[in-house]
Amino acid sequence: MTGSASSEFSSAPPHAGRRSLARLAAVQALYQIELTGTPAGKVIAEFAAHRFGKEIDGERYADADRRFFAELVGGTTEHGAALDKLISAALPTDWPLERLERVLRAILRVGAFELYYRSDVPVRVVINEYLEITHAFFEGKEPGMVNGVLDRIGQVLRAAELGGSDRDGGA
Repeated sequence: MTGSASSEFSSAPPHAGRRSLARLAAVQALYQIELTGTPAGKVIAEFAAHRFGKEIDGERYADADRRFFAELVGGTTEHGAALDKLISAALPTDWPLERLERVLRAILRVGAFELYYRSDVPVRVVINEYLEITHAFFEGKEPGMVNGVLDRIGQVLRAAELGGSDRDGGA
């Protein structure tokens, strides 16, 4: 792992959009929730009050799309069991979800949430956004794994969008 969950958000690329920043912050919030057991609502409020657009220890945190961030964090925690099943089905059998590093689990969970519950966001956009986030934290094989898992989930949930609709001509 290359970055830290607390420092990556403050040093997000200046060209990153507010939704991209919300995705990165959602990954960090889910990491914090898993690590500390703090309820999602409390973590969402803490990010809104103390991180977005604030200066902490001399670093200026970018302002994210707060509504989108709250939806990602709240929805991912609310639907966690279903998302974990979806992710587990897309992982190699020798890599159960529990074996993955916490940040990697958070990335996959938020990405799976977006693929499942935000059909207004194209599959390729979701995959590319979470690949960018993965690259911020990892230098090894993790980006390829995230790409493969999210692509498999996208094929299951939105095959028609990816060109994988019925091949036998059925409707």
